[in-house]
Amino acid sequence: MLRSRSPRYLSRMLSCALAALLAVPTVVLGGAAPAAADTSQFRGVNWARLGDNFHGGPLVLHGLSSSDSYATVVAKANAIYTGFQNNLDANTVRLPINTYTVGTSWWNAYTGAIDAATAKGLKVVLSYWDDGVAASGGRIVNTTAFNTMWNTVVARYGSNDLVYFEPMNEPGGHSAADWANVVNNWLTARPSIPRHRVFVSGAGLNTDIKSMCADRRLDGTIVSLHHYTFFSGAKTYDQWVTFLRDAIGSCAARTVMDEFGAPMDTGLNYHDTASTDNFVRYFRATTEVLRELRIGSIYWPALGGKVTAGQGDDWYAMQKLHGTGTNLTLSTPNASGLDRLRYAWGLTGGGTPDPVSRLRNVGTGQCLDIPGATTANIQVQVYACNDTAAQRWTVTAGGQLTALAGQRCLDAYNRGTVNGTVVGTYACNGGDNQRWTIGGDGTIRSVQSGLCLDVNTTTLKVQLWACWGGDNQKWQVQNA
Repeated sequence: MLRSRSPRYLSRMLSCALAALLAVPTVVLGGAAPAAADTSQFRGVNWARLGDNFHGGPLVLHGLSSSDSYATVVAKANAIYTGFQNNLDANTVRLPINTYTVGTSWWNAYTGAIDAATAKGLKVVLSYWDDGVAASGGRIVNTTAFNTMWNTVVARYGSNDLVYFEPMNEPGGHSAADWANVVNNWLTARPSIPRHRVFVSGAGLNTDIKSMCADRRLDGTIVSLHHYTFFSGAKTYDQWVTFLRDAIGSCAARTVMDEFGAPMDTGLNYHDTASTDNFVRYFRATTEVLRELRIGSIYWPALGGKVTAGQGDDWYAMQKLHGTGTNLTLSTPNASGLDRLRYAWGLTGGGTPDPVSRLRNVGTGQCLDIPGATTANIQVQVYACNDTAAQRWTVTAGGQLTALAGQRCLDAYNRGTVNGTVVGTYACNGGDNQRWTIGGDGTIRSVQSGLCLDVNTTTLKVQLWACWGGDNQKWQVQNA
């Protein structure tokens, strides 16, 4: 992902773009190429290095350590991929490589991240990122280093149908014609790799896919598009739709958008159809077009990425990492953002938010309430029913009860399964302790424990308790 570049980089990229084209022979392939795969099969996320993948050294993904062994990488990756699958329903992960990653001892450990993914049935897209060795300024400058790296990767994973290859991420130092020649040369040198397992980056910053799509030498490949707000100015929702459709042109059947994203930790509500926020308009429009055209997509990032000033990770991150060692878990900072991503993937219908409700306790006559409407983790209570955000709950298709524009989920703390377990708000993480069933008898039961959502009639605090039929365990769902 290109979030921002130094003046030195931009100058270098411009000079490279204006320089003579790289001397790569043009080879026109004879005969028909195989058709590209149906791209709607790709429901993915990027797992990146914390600090971005443009790096002159081995790429150590967020959550990994440079001292990790192969076995440790596998264990950590398994925990992270479980989060991707359970929280997001992702089936694809895009991983970065560079010459330092493949050409050093780190490769022995790093392959654990690839192997763990394919063992779980995940598709893996391996993409080369500019590292100042094989490429500099978005341009291949050392074809020997470039080919040596890729030959090593293909030798190990060429026969694995779950692994896909993207010769280079954001080839901004090449002209479109030059880049097409580079890709054709890559394909010609590796005839055993099926075309439908090759992602051809759009020219520039993966933005010009039309040129790649029109080059018959590249028929049968997938073309990859990047799409961000900072690539162009602010727009209305309709303008974002038009802009993206124009960028895709007639290439939808071959396109995967393998980078796009928006802030997930600033409280934006991506359900808001009337929002005037540019990020909300962009993300809603993007996910709508992806769904309509059945285009696969890989969100940037799930984990890692460019560190936002004053924060510990990328503010676009769809997941937050918790834990130490191999005991890692993930949580979702913005449920409305996830809803839109899943909508793009065709996993939810209608594109509208789930209905918002108040939950009125029969025994007390008061409503389920977040004290002070705080986004901090806090035990919930019942309180006089009102129309504030503190009492607006969304029952999702996955059985979660979310609040505060999807920023928090109703949670049985510490995964408790005994009477008196505190029930409060917590970052959504997809766990069964955050899933609930609303019964026809008025009870709300924890999926994990089977215990009922219960009001302590002395303190008015909410907890779990064995279901016994009391009115303090019965709830009415009311329109908010």
